[in-house]
Amino acid sequence: MSKTIISTEHAPKAIGTYSQAVKVGNTVYLSGQIPLDPATMQLVSGEIRDEIHRVFKNLKAVAQAAGGDMKDFVKVNVFLTDLSFFADVNAVMAEYFVEPYPARAAVGVKELPRGCRVEIEGVMVLS
Repeated sequence: MSKTIISTEHAPKAIGTYSQAVKVGNTVYLSGQIPLDPATMQLVSGEIRDEIHRVFKNLKAVAQAAGGDMKDFVKVNVFLTDLSFFADVNAVMAEYFVEPYPARAAVGVKELPRGCRVEIEGVMVLS
């Protein structure tokens, strides 16, 4: 089965040896997004909810470049440097997803790229 590399200027460029997303068949694997502003490639500063919003905006841009949208996510993995941000993730996530929600994992980690506090990756299945 062939794979298609997904790329958009509306999300941050990859800062390593990876693609923004890879589509195989009707499944799209989205790389982890951190709260980078795609225009400046700088981390969004402010409250944790501002960072989480930026991450979801980045994921949405990649999803749309792949021909999908937030409704097509089947799995989301959230990485947080402080699990006390879990309620903030739930609140912001409710602004981007409607029921039925995708499956999700939330993992506390020691560090994330560029010293950010949140990274989220996902898997979509396109209709």
